[in-house]
Amino acid sequence: MEYHTGRLIDHVHLVVKDLDASKRFYKAAIAAVKPDVRINESARHLQADELYISQGEPLSHIHLSFQARDQAAVQAFYDAALAAGGRDSGAPGERPYHPGYYGAFVYDPDGNNIEATFHGPSTRSAEAVVIKPAGR
Repeated sequence: MEYHTGRLIDHVHLVVKDLDASKRFYKAAIAAVKPDVRINESARHLQADELYISQGEPLSHIHLSFQARDQAAVQAFYDAALAAGGRDSGAPGERPYHPGYYGAFVYDPDGNNIEATFHGPSTRSAEAVVIKPAGR
């Protein structure tokens, strides 16, 4: 079985009701699964890689999954997200989506269903895609 990730979505923009609550939630959740991801923020936004969050209307309602490096990172995400104001939507465990799929689900402060996913042992063609604008 072969599947592809990291090539369809350019970015995800979430619109939230309480930006401070969402910053606490997403900073904790992201740090648990990808502690090396740089987070940029201002009074009006939070941005981490392909994820951009701002406050406003109408609110977003989506399912978003973060890639986790192993089952322990899925558990760390779940624990951190709950501690930062999330609500349980599915405890860490194996799922029937494909062999090796291990995930956990938590609702963020606005009710978005946020997941951390470990796809089991695998080989990746690249750790990340690096884009450098021409002429810079």
